[in-house]
Amino acid sequence: MVGSELVHLYVDGLAATITLDSPANRNALSGQLVTELIGHLDTATARDDVRVVVLTHTGSTFCAGADLSEARKVGMEQGTRALLDLLRRVVLAPKPVIAVVRGHVRAGGVGLVGACDLAITTEKSTYAFTESRLGLAPAIISLTTRSRLSDRDAARLYLTGETFDGARAAAVGLVSQCVVESDLEATLDTIAQSFAAVSPQGLRETKALLNADLLDRFDRYGDQLVALSAQLFGSEEAAEGMRAFAEKRPPRWLLPPE
Repeated sequence: MVGSELVHLYVDGLAATITLDSPANRNALSGQLVTELIGHLDTATARDDVRVVVLTHTGSTFCAGADLSEARKVGMEQGTRALLDLLRRVVLAPKPVIAVVRGHVRAGGVGLVGACDLAITTEKSTYAFTESRLGLAPAIISLTTRSRLSDRDAARLYLTGETFDGARAAAVGLVSQCVVESDLEATLDTIAQSFAAVSPQGLRETKALLNADLLDRFDRYGDQLVALSAQLFGSEEAAEGMRAFAEKRPPRWLLPPE
């Protein structure tokens, strides 16, 4: 039933637009949202008339990461494996995927942006690897973000969990380009239209070439990182971090300012 969809697909010319539309939970990666996103991605990339896939969102948040309320019920391993599969499918998709971000991105959502071939963001968008602040680690999403960042940038952003804006996301290489919001659609149209001159085989084989090392990391480390995520999620520190987040209070390990 269309009215109950959390993800929508619209094809116009050479571009297929996939829209995350679950603003009530900030487009968190629930089982339903991930399943629908994978389904629409498969549909879009199977069409001969589609050259590029645009991944965007409704609401003020592109994606807040894991659906923590769902994870508490079914366990983190199931959600983490689903995220691993989703990111791998974006990387494996035979056509380029462009993330278009108008809002906030956190945790697993940052990993989704990292999996896309190109990413355009607005200046006012914000990003954060929030896992360390919840007693977790950016395990699965390190697969798609670590190679985007320098060693020093990754260390600071992963370890502190600090929030940074779209301009900094572009400066450190997490996204391709940062623009003022009024220029976002024109910038996207210019990039999307550039694929009109590229052969489908050229796109497919060039993307495979670009992502060969990344796919190797998925195969070598995916299971290990799923296990790590599940282990950390089951820890007392993570339970405290998520309780504090839900209750909008500081976690017990927060040190007072000097």
